[in-house]
Amino acid sequence: MPRIVIGVMLILASSAVASAQELPQDALIGHWRLSADARDSSPNRLDGTNHGVEFIVKGPEGLAGGAAKFDGRRGFVEIPAAEPLKLGKGDFSVSLCLHTAAMLDDAPGDLVSQYDSARRRGFSLAIKHPTGVTTNQAASRQLHFGIDDGRIEPNWTDHGRPGQAVYIMSLAVHGRQLYAGTCEPGREQSGHVFRFDGGTKWIDCGSPDACNAVSSLAVHLGELYAGVSKYRLAGSAQAESENTRPGGKVFRYAGGSKWEACGQLPDTEAIGGLVEFRGRLYATSLYKPAGFFVYGGDRTWKSLPTPGGKRTESLAVFNGNIFAGSYDGGHVYRFDGETWTDCGQLGDNTQTYSFAIHEGRLFVGTWPSGRVYRFAKDNEWEDVGRLGEELEVMGMMVHNGKLFAGTLPLASVYRFDGLDRWTHIGRLDLTADVKYRRAWTMAEFQGRLFCGTLPSGHVLSIEAGRNVTWDDELPPGWRHVAAVRSAGKLELFVDGRLVGSSAAFERADYDLTNDQPLRIGFGPGDYFNGHLRDVRLYRRALTRDEIARLARPIAP
Repeated sequence: MPRIVIGVMLILASSAVASAQELPQDALIGHWRLSADARDSSPNRLDGTNHGVEFIVKGPEGLAGGAAKFDGRRGFVEIPAAEPLKLGKGDFSVSLCLHTAAMLDDAPGDLVSQYDSARRRGFSLAIKHPTGVTTNQAASRQLHFGIDDGRIEPNWTDHGRPGQAVYIMSLAVHGRQLYAGTCEPGREQSGHVFRFDGGTKWIDCGSPDACNAVSSLAVHLGELYAGVSKYRLAGSAQAESENTRPGGKVFRYAGGSKWEACGQLPDTEAIGGLVEFRGRLYATSLYKPAGFFVYGGDRTWKSLPTPGGKRTESLAVFNGNIFAGSYDGGHVYRFDGETWTDCGQLGDNTQTYSFAIHEGRLFVGTWPSGRVYRFAKDNEWEDVGRLGEELEVMGMMVHNGKLFAGTLPLASVYRFDGLDRWTHIGRLDLTADVKYRRAWTMAEFQGRLFCGTLPSGHVLSIEAGRNVTWDDELPPGWRHVAAVRSAGKLELFVDGRLVGSSAAFERADYDLTNDQPLRIGFGPGDYFNGHLRDVRLYRRALTRDEIARLARPIAP
């Protein structure tokens, strides 16, 4: 072999060894390379059990070895509970490389977790993509890191009333901001979109159209879209709106108070749902006639068949399909991109309202039983209980390990505590002398769970445990993510860059020790859908320089 080639090979080998030695090794609890198996290469030898993960994927360009493919359905790696995994009250760090696809037909899911649901104790790191939160998609590829020890029940903070809202119909996070869509029913009023500015401050982002409501929000191809409606307030036992202008249009946010028209949905006066699926934007009609549409670009919408002429309302993306609720008979339907399948009726209910993915399963809220059901298979639904004496279950979201749901007629929020147990977490709207109050829709922002109400038109929030979110879209492709608990705060890093910090807390307030296994690719939300490699867990806070070095091979 020529001497110059040998010399280059020796230089490269020496550089690789040096780079490996530069990476932090002290206080390493476990290091799962996931390049060929689930074994731990740290001295603790905390080898994982493989549950359906494939070790046949090429790693990011320039890195030796492969990566693990997680299918988003049932694949994960489980590391049995062990003494080194008892994190207690101390600092710790998680570092990993991940890959997600550009076009999603499933929630990205949980990355790493060690969480005891019964005790509400532990941590989780996940990519949130909540759809079917009643009429809207609440976020897109939102990174979340949370800890809890279950000792403290959260208290609600009132963030005031955006504009003249009587109804907060939509909430969505986009571009590190929280947006709220309102229903404002006066003769000279119209639905607006507001941006949260902290405390009780809301910045008016304009009224996309002259009708009375902005009923749906969703992020599509990196931009914020709004669906508008002529909402019939009699459906919420309110006086009908004096504004009778029809809706049924979709708009794209252009910044400030500007909105670009994206077309009228045929024969539609109100939009019941928006969601992105496989890179395309879908919408539904709130009222009859039933309508299901896909955006064709510019101002064009293509009408698609509906299941047996039934209305499809709330839209959720789960395991390669769109699942749709309906106000015509209490069924749930599944759309695979071409055809509909009837998944059955949920009990004796006549309306199915909302969706959430919890522990890898699809949950659905209903009227008039006020119960939540869990999907087992077509025509088989598991009743997981009634929320107090409520009649309707609306917005649902997983927040820091637990499933929360809003209700009618008392505008209460409940937490799912397993089996058929729902714990009351508070009433959000105490308006007197009305028949119905709604805790309608939800979104996570700045580590808190936000919820909008009717008829007060207020937005409120809680925080369970301590959380940090990156309120932007995690870009697709290979990325490095690090999550750090350090000196009374949580931090998130993407590609070596700090992207979010939690509110401060006392170190002694959060003891995370539990007897649950550590799970890679699964947690309180959903199974991970993508590729993972080089997962590391440290019993200390990594420095910013160390995180930058871990991210260096794949950082843009």
